[in-house]
Amino acid sequence: MRKSLRRSAATAAVAAVLPLLALTTTPAQAAATADHAGMTWTVTGKGTDGTVHVSSDASTNAYNGDTPATATLSVLCLRVTGVPAPAGVNPGFYDGWGAGTVAATPPVQGTTLTSRAVADDLCVQYYGTGWRMAEHHDGRYGPNLEYSGGWSFWAYGYVPEGVRFWTAIDGQPANPWS
Repeated sequence: MRKSLRRSAATAAVAAVLPLLALTTTPAQAAATADHAGMTWTVTGKGTDGTVHVSSDASTNAYNGDTPATATLSVLCLRVTGVPAPAGVNPGFYDGWGAGTVAATPPVQGTTLTSRAVADDLCVQYYGTGWRMAEHHDGRYGPNLEYSGGWSFWAYGYVPEGVRFWTAIDGQPANPWS
């Protein structure tokens, strides 16, 4: 009888705690790895003034992701400094100005990108304070660059050509952590 009461009390205690665990566990804690396809970009142009054009292309899927999280790619990083667009870069909605510098991390498996914060931290780890993962809408245009465009942008910096980069997108399930 005593054993039965102890088992019942233990079962009741576990049953009482399980709903609390569900409320306090975040999705990132629940999943040790990211498993959603992520959106990727590539380099589509370079300027003679140290600028680079990073962009979506025919392989990019900004709505569902285009590359399995099991792929190993660099993260496209951006540090916005407010630098004005150089002569020759005429920002528009589809071809904005990043107002800063881009760089790429060493390749990482998309499964490690469990949140935007994790991806941003990777950029900080390699390049320092103020760096973060580049996002689909980082291109600016219009008077005083007050509008946000999408699909590509120009920035200063160097990223290798002929490869793809993990690039974030807000508002769409197209990130490895989505």
